[in-house]
Amino acid sequence: DLKDLSQLVLRTRGPRAIFAAHRLLLHVDFGDADKLGGRPRPADGAELEEFRRVLGGSKLAHTVRPSRHRHESVFYVEGLAFPDVGFAGLVAAGSGSQPPSPPCQGLLETPIFTDTVVFRVAPWIMTPNTAAPLEVFVVDDNEEFVAAVGGLAERAQCPLTVCPAPQNRQDRWIQDEVEFGYVQAPHKTFPVVFDSPRDRGLKDFPVRSILGPDFGYVARQAPEGASSLDSFGNLEVSPPVTVRGKEYPLGRILIGSSFPRLGGRRMAKAVRDFLVAQKVQAPVELFSDWLCVGHVDEFLSFVPAPDRQGFRLLLASPSACYRLLKEKQEEGFGEAAMFQGLEREPKPTINEILANEELRKFNNYAQ
Repeated sequence: DLKDLSQLVLRTRGPRAIFAAHRLLLHVDFGDADKLGGRPRPADGAELEEFRRVLGGSKLAHTVRPSRHRHESVFYVEGLAFPDVGFAGLVAAGSGSQPPSPPCQGLLETPIFTDTVVFRVAPWIMTPNTAAPLEVFVVDDNEEFVAAVGGLAERAQCPLTVCPAPQNRQDRWIQDEVEFGYVQAPHKTFPVVFDSPRDRGLKDFPVRSILGPDFGYVARQAPEGASSLDSFGNLEVSPPVTVRGKEYPLGRILIGSSFPRLGGRRMAKAVRDFLVAQKVQAPVELFSDWLCVGHVDEFLSFVPAPDRQGFRLLLASPSACYRLLKEKQEEGFGEAAMFQGLEREPKPTINEILANEELRKFNNYAQ
């Protein structure tokens, strides 16, 4: 899709005799070849085969043949890799005019002219849940739940995409498998789904049902083995914020982690390194390993608000929960049991919870 790609314009104004006696090369360094691709603009009415990649991958150089009647050659440039460890996202394409063949076999050609242009690969950007929704994804696991979400999506005027049972393979946690974001260049914006290394029943869903025209895909693996903290319920982003005078117009990424110096679970290094390398949303690690599952979305969320910064940060509060349970006990509901309808789960009553001193100590610590 030409509209997705950035243009590189090579202007060749000058004496025509130069181009008769020299080759004009467009080239990339070996270290950038797997991160940048270049394609020539096809002639009017040309077949798609002419829109082949001539730069990048195994192709380090391309000979440009300036036309007598045209002083510009247009190429389309695509990023082939997101910023990551060892790659700041900057890629360079150069041009040079060289003799048609080496003066002496085995010696490098000496260009009489060189020029270079540097592109920055657009980073992957997370979207906060305070932004207006565009599409809702849900797993077909519970008819009542799907119907309720469908009603909300209709009110929000959003299309609803249901992942059917054969595709979800009894994995209901779509929030843990994928995170939605986007890439944005001056001329183009489109969504990109980030696939977590969690890889349970939904692992094929992002590629099979989300990746497509104008919808990108990126993934990172956990070679050391995935833990619960690698699920993307453990990956959130704030709305735009200013911290100590520094503005973060795209917000800041929040990931759950272990308590410093005490060890414990951490999100896979490959995922953390990828998020840091995007630069624009400066990740912050929060202590979430005190939870059994350990995801940041279990104790914080951002919601829109009409005043101040335009949002609120909601934090789960064990103390507020205890006050609520005490209130219900005093209203005569002390024998109400938790987790009704769930098999193989203990069902403590409000009275039993309030009488459990060990549980209260831990919740005081968490608070």
